Amino acid sequence: MLSALARPAGAALRRSFSTSAQNNAKVAVLGASGGIGQPLSLLLKNSPLVSRLTLYDIAHTPGVAADLSHIETRATVKGYLGPEQLPDCLKGCDVVVIPAGVPRKPGMTRDDLFNTNATIVATLAAACAQHCPEAMICIIANPVNSTIPITAEVFKKHGVYNPNRIFGVTTLDIVRANTFVAELKGLDPARVNVPVIGGHAGKTIIPLISQCTPKVDFPQDQLAALTGRIQEAGTEVVKAKAGAGSATLSMAYAGARFVFSLLDAMNGKEGVVECSFVQSQEADSSYFSTPLLLGKKGLEKNLGIGKVSPFEEKMIAEAIPELKASIKKGEDFVKNMKPHSSYLQPPELSFQDKNPTSSATPSPNTHLPKIFGCPQCGRLDARH
Repeated sequence: MLSALARPAGAALRRSFSTSAQNNAKVAVLGASGGIGQPLSLLLKNSPLVSRLTLYDIAHTPGVAADLSHIETRATVKGYLGPEQLPDCLKGCDVVVIPAGVPRKPGMTRDDLFNTNATIVATLAAACAQHCPEAMICIIANPVNSTIPITAEVFKKHGVYNPNRIFGVTTLDIVRANTFVAELKGLDPARVNVPVIGGHAGKTIIPLISQCTPKVDFPQDQLAALTGRIQEAGTEVVKAKAGAGSATLSMAYAGARFVFSLLDAMNGKEGVVECSFVQSQEADSSYFSTPLLLGKKGLEKNLGIGKVSPFEEKMIAEAIPELKASIKKGEDFVKNMKPHSSYLQPPELSFQDKNPTSSATPSPNTHLPKIFGCPQCGRLDARH
């Protein structure tokens, strides 16, 4: 299904370093001081597609911005520190990327992160809805299966929701699938394309090996093992880092790949396709990741699921209940917020409490939810 369309993949990332590609995109990274935020910001700074890069976090952004500003590329860089500076960071942005959130530790699931990351994403989304409502919003913060519905509900509350401009970045699943297939078949991973649909957690990650370009075949036992590895690749990294963090460098690469594809499409390039977790009618789930044709205004056309094997069809059916539950959890989180919270009136944000075990209740002084950074360093995206 995708072979007839241009594959953005590594090509988009490579193009971003080419002096021939020009654009004037203004991009913000929220959570820019953390383990994903810093390498992601580096990749964005290296791209001539970006003319202005604004970096936000609740700690260390002036230093990160100063460091990046010395790189001999065209993008100007400025750091913004703390909630009072967030509006200025967002004004005029074309694309906002949100890796902010605490990472998984060994034994944790993405849903274990929900209470903390849901509050962070909802508050940042509210600021985006107020200060750059027309921007493309790219959510990296986990659990994506819930944080995208959260973002959508917040934008709806502000009356500025556009489903074609809010993307859950699942690109790392595609990157991993391409790499693992290439390893098994002795192929160049840059020339492999495996669509990955569904969601971005465990069994909701559904690699469509039957649609791989070039065509590949695996015995059923090897196919099952490969699928399982793709689904649990994040856990593989968490375990390998032994408590020192989660997937940061590969996620930064994947995030940059998606942003560059989006910028290519916004700049008029045709045939740009990426998978992303978006509002969808392609499956029995209100949000679902499928290959998307990107355009100047974001999502131009949902290319759907396409023809799948019986093995893949079974995986889709098994993923739907978990997807529905995660989506409802995100939607309910916003619906249950009190009317005076920042999700409805976000001009001022409170990031005072850095204890991740505290209750995410509105501050009695500001009537706004507290946002928790890392207890060691305070950063929003603290992927040590």
